[in-house]
Amino acid sequence: MIKTFETSHRKEKAVLVALINQFQTDEMVREYLDELAFLATTLGVETLGEFTQRLEKPDVATFVRKGKLEEIKNFVKAKDADVVIFDDDLSPSQLRNLELELDVKIYDRSLLILDIFRQRAQTSQAKTQVDLARYQYLLPRLTRMWTHLERQRGGTGARGGAGEKEIETDRRMIRNQITILKQKLEKIEKQSATRRKSRGNLTRVAIVGYTNAGKSTLMRLLSKADVIAEDKLFATVDSTVRKVVINQIPFLLSDTVGFIRKLPSHLIESFKSTLDEVREADVLLHVVDISNPAFEDQMAVVNQTLVDIGSADKPTITVFNKIDKFRELNSTREDFSLDQFKATHFSKGLDKRVFVSATRKENISELKNQMYELVKARHLNIFPNYLKDEAY
Repeated sequence: MIKTFETSHRKEKAVLVALINQFQTDEMVREYLDELAFLATTLGVETLGEFTQRLEKPDVATFVRKGKLEEIKNFVKAKDADVVIFDDDLSPSQLRNLELELDVKIYDRSLLILDIFRQRAQTSQAKTQVDLARYQYLLPRLTRMWTHLERQRGGTGARGGAGEKEIETDRRMIRNQITILKQKLEKIEKQSATRRKSRGNLTRVAIVGYTNAGKSTLMRLLSKADVIAEDKLFATVDSTVRKVVINQIPFLLSDTVGFIRKLPSHLIESFKSTLDEVREADVLLHVVDISNPAFEDQMAVVNQTLVDIGSADKPTITVFNKIDKFRELNSTREDFSLDQFKATHFSKGLDKRVFVSATRKENISELKNQMYELVKARHLNIFPNYLKDEAY
């Protein structure tokens, strides 16, 4: 069974590490570390401290340079930390060297996100997708000290020959599991494709956006359905589909997994069936957390992901959410009211946009009106006499 933080008898304590390259400002790195800390909190891990180092590229052997590594090592010992989390992916050799040097578990960004996905997954499909992605990620990264596996026979591996043999056993087990999971996922995806086809010719609207932008809250509001919505990253990793009717026009509304920068490539591949909700959608609602200082970067991440999955050219309504928090954060700034923000270049050039607060239900009627126009156009192309028949 894959080992996660939640299986521990006490709350894990972590140290965060990030590099600053020539293209990043201190402010950007601060935002990245805040996000990494939020990811750790989402998994139930407490952050004890943070370390950064300016490098053009990571050190091949240990990611950070020798001096910085010694600082981290001393801090880990002094604070009795359990794990060090890096804000980038580590190579197998970097992982091995860091575990030997620091003598604690080492997590990189991808493994952290994978563990969160595994913790949050609810359906059989999502659980299978996450397990497959995690096994594929772990396969080349097994080490003697921390194989990240729990064995019923006990122990976490040992140094020397016995440890090497256990690693080889783990590798064979993982390869077998990958084969089994791929077969299981293929069967589930065929069933999912059949369900999508059975929805008939109803127009499809997919909610997309950066994680924690308020997608699930908006989904619950528009569909009046019991959908999980929490102030956590990746509150849901399962797609939810509900039938919604606005002014006599029915359509299907789906909530999808949140996007995030540096989303593990294994996850994108494994969640292709979930992302099919986006690929097959007729209309997209791109939800943006306008109260987040890094919202422009988050929009760029979402837009690039849409390009990557071939869905960037769909009719889109940009939903600037959390205007209530935006007002609170900028209440002392006379030069940056919400009206002034709307007039800036940030919101120009978008075909359709609306500013809402999903939690306070502000401007939801305006959003529904914009949705209605796009959905109606698509629906009447399929059913030209629909409204006439309804009136009759």
